[in-house]
Amino acid sequence: MTVMTGARALLEMLRAEGVEFIFGNPGTSESAIMALLPEYPDIAYMLATQEGTAMGMADGYALASGRPALVNLHIETGLANGISLLHHARDGGVPLVLTSGNKDIRKLVEGRTDLAELVRQFTKWSVEVTHPEQVPGVVRRAFQEAMTPPTGPVYVGFAANALDDSAEVEVIPSRPGYPRPAPDAAAVADAARLLAGAARPVLVVGDRLAQSGGVAAAVRLAEAVGAGVYATSLARLNFPSTHPQFLGRINPTLSAGRQLLADADMVLAVGTDVFSGFFYRPGRSLGPQTRLIHLDSAYREVGKTEPTDVALLGDPRAGLEQLEPAVSDLMTAAMQDAARTRRLDLAHRQAGAQAAWERRLKENWDTCPMSPERMMYEIAQARPPETILVDDSLSSKDALHGAMRFDRPDSIFGERIGAIGWGMGAALGVKLACPARPVVAVVGDGSAMMTVQALWTAAASNIPAVYLICNNRSYRILKLNMNLHRREILGEEPPENPAGYVGMDFPLPLNLAGIANAIGVYGKTIQDPAEIGPELTKALNSGKPAVLDVVIDGRV
Repeated sequence: MTVMTGARALLEMLRAEGVEFIFGNPGTSESAIMALLPEYPDIAYMLATQEGTAMGMADGYALASGRPALVNLHIETGLANGISLLHHARDGGVPLVLTSGNKDIRKLVEGRTDLAELVRQFTKWSVEVTHPEQVPGVVRRAFQEAMTPPTGPVYVGFAANALDDSAEVEVIPSRPGYPRPAPDAAAVADAARLLAGAARPVLVVGDRLAQSGGVAAAVRLAEAVGAGVYATSLARLNFPSTHPQFLGRINPTLSAGRQLLADADMVLAVGTDVFSGFFYRPGRSLGPQTRLIHLDSAYREVGKTEPTDVALLGDPRAGLEQLEPAVSDLMTAAMQDAARTRRLDLAHRQAGAQAAWERRLKENWDTCPMSPERMMYEIAQARPPETILVDDSLSSKDALHGAMRFDRPDSIFGERIGAIGWGMGAALGVKLACPARPVVAVVGDGSAMMTVQALWTAAASNIPAVYLICNNRSYRILKLNMNLHRREILGEEPPENPAGYVGMDFPLPLNLAGIANAIGVYGKTIQDPAEIGPELTKALNSGKPAVLDVVIDGRV
């Protein structure tokens, strides 16, 4: 046990936890921490000039490194600015430890904000440290909570007196966990019987599958039963998009998604909410005859909205590694033949979908402004094989995934759709986590403008991420969602002219290349698709950050 201030105990704990970076924007309430940081050269403070950038950087770093990221924001004012992307991190299960300083606990008469309560609904655990002797234990639990499945963000506030005062403390870091509990054996046996006998099985996968490292096991099971595979999210590689049984993204809460699942007699959902979406739709997403098996480490999600026939509570990878051999043992020769026929049919469906995308590309090859398909095609041709793609393309996402194929779990990280502004900071965090690999971020212009301050951090810290902006001069994603609202909720047709989309166009286009140049980052506006490949190659070879502001068609 050693006597030290709470601020020093915090930094000693961060060092013990292996923290390399603090992503943040400090204020007066963090003075005690900042004053000691020069004594800890192994912990770099990555200064962001806006809190959304700090949150995005931490998010990207945690995703790419697989370790919790430490974020430091300033009291309630900075903390409130970070809530949008804190919500985003919670939805994605990103392991963050978010911190901020607060006023002295004794300032009750003057008034002080309950910071832990401010962010409680967006975190796994939210607490304020009020005495210095609490610091090591709280920090240790925070890192443990962030990394325990289902992973997610944690908040720790520090009262000023807890940082300034001294106490006898013991610095002991959190220990590596073994968070792979296997589902109950009887439940696995029940699920195996249902899957082996399914005539039209479908596998629906989400981000907690990739987090568990279970993608290869999911591939083996899908092949064994001849299941078509849909992803509820493309934020991670939850199934190789090169695989002939992968059918793309699905939202089962919308009519189109329900239709895709209408013929399934068995749905196995793995590592995903079943099923979430923005719009309310009465009734079940699955048909009355469709059986549902749900395997997940987020126990709260199992049986929450859809009646579940078999609940497999446990780590997705561990569950799949039990389930696949159990299913294979039950499959007769006739079942195996049927699965083989389904695999051939699925490969034909996937080939048809890809051919349709290629027809769209060909039909819009020479449009001006260029089509999103043409933009993504040119990027795909030029990006090096080892590139990590940060996908914040929003309404151009389908064009991106039509042009590019991903078969490595660490080849793509994406936004979860719900809070824009993630990609600009996330690209910097991914690059810090993987400095030896090229990092290319494809970002919508509206999202880029939300956290364009990330370019200052990129320039000041020379973080060589390359941004390709989908500049369609609008919040096109809002137009698409308005069309969904009209069709799905109101039963109406979308507006016939641009005036029907109020507040969704940028009559003064966002000049992201100009902003980049003003901040000290190379920026170029691109209207000719033939320039994308050479400019991307030049930017990657420069070893510096760059912005390629690509003008594309924004029609809906």
